[in-house]
Amino acid sequence: MYQQAEKYGVAKVNKSTWQSLGLATFAGAFIALAFVFYITVTTGATGSWGLVRFVGGLAFSLGLTLVVVCGGELFTSTVLSTIAWAQKLVSTKKLMQCWGRVYLGNLLGALLMLVLIMSARLYELDGGAWGANALNIALHKLHHSWGQAFALGVLCNMLVCLGIWMTFSSKDILTKSVLIMLPVAMFVSSGFEHSIANLFMVPLGILISHFASVEFFELAGLSTSQLADLTLSRFIFNNLIPVTLGNIVGGGIVVGLGYWAIESKSNSNSKLHITTPVLAECLSPLADPINFKHTILSNDIQSSEVPFGETTMPKTIKKLTVNQVMDMSPFSLSPELSVYEGLKRLSDAGERGAPVLNSQQQLLGFISQQDLLRSLWSEEYMRGISYKVADLMQKQVLTVAPNDSIADLIELMVVDRNKLFPVSDMGVLTGNSFVSYEERLRHAYANKPSSFPVLEEGKLVGVITREDIAAKVSAVYA
Repeated sequence: MYQQAEKYGVAKVNKSTWQSLGLATFAGAFIALAFVFYITVTTGATGSWGLVRFVGGLAFSLGLTLVVVCGGELFTSTVLSTIAWAQKLVSTKKLMQCWGRVYLGNLLGALLMLVLIMSARLYELDGGAWGANALNIALHKLHHSWGQAFALGVLCNMLVCLGIWMTFSSKDILTKSVLIMLPVAMFVSSGFEHSIANLFMVPLGILISHFASVEFFELAGLSTSQLADLTLSRFIFNNLIPVTLGNIVGGGIVVGLGYWAIESKSNSNSKLHITTPVLAECLSPLADPINFKHTILSNDIQSSEVPFGETTMPKTIKKLTVNQVMDMSPFSLSPELSVYEGLKRLSDAGERGAPVLNSQQQLLGFISQQDLLRSLWSEEYMRGISYKVADLMQKQVLTVAPNDSIADLIELMVVDRNKLFPVSDMGVLTGNSFVSYEERLRHAYANKPSSFPVLEEGKLVGVITREDIAAKVSAVYA
């Protein structure tokens, strides 16, 4: 789950601005809808105070369920990207930019739903009781002290991020939905503070207090003097700022960096992180937009058998890192080269493939002889093809970092763990017949590249190939 959290964090930060902003707008709307559900369920409810709030909390869990299932960027869960930052997979600047655009998108989504809810005059439901309930909730949030609001924000986002953390244990959507229900129900029923929910809830109370009719206040039994504290400035300084800071501490520091401090020490010598390069735009106007996805080598399949290389691999190999084996002056190509020139340069250099770099030595993609020959074949080997290297290169590239383990990279290159250990994420056997470990290993070949660009701080510092590793390993055994 820790490795899934790293992958989760990097994916959040590396999303394009517009994609991130759009998904964040949806997430803000989802959370607003969940609060509408909470108000509706708790309005006029009688019985045990705790049970009424528990039912309301279950209703509110709809918001995070929609975010997880339908896709959304929610600020309170995005702060888990501190794990990727701590692992130096993303920069501080990119982390802050990610948080900023997600927060802005959540605000836009909340405001959109605010306009719709006010236009629908939902506050008049149940003879104004719905609106009165909303006003009381908003007022209660503004009556916390600064320290109390901060602490409630910490507690809230600990539960939100722990709920998200639990979803990393499964790929099943229904399971994910069930896992997040109780953490959400607990923080809502206990009155913990969620900054994005407050972006909708408190402004809703402010708008009702200013724009509801006189008849509404008469039906609800409220006077405008009782609502004097419902002001925008009081909301921002007494609630939103301390709650947002508390959410960052609870999710980003307590949960995110807390698990990082534990797991990074125990896994520092055994886990390989496949990192995503910092990318620039392709020079060719024909090239598709680059949208790389971060991939992490996962060792979370559990087995009673000894994992590949666990006890038989010599310590010399176990201690090897990528920077001790890689070619530090790798051959590379420019994106603007024609298909013919690219193929000629690969052939002259005796290379089967090469990374494609821009002028700042940032990785744009990877091109192979096969990619170029495929294009020539499709055009019947005719001259005058207008394609460039940028149009034909592979745009999803697995890369490694200089300090990654050679032993783990060997495993990634040569072993498919899903074939070697045929079990599901929940530990259920998926194979239908007994096959020995040796036989499974023989067929557990991996369809992975034989050449990996090595990136440090977003720039290419080398290339490591299967041939490089084989030469180093054979020297150890010779």
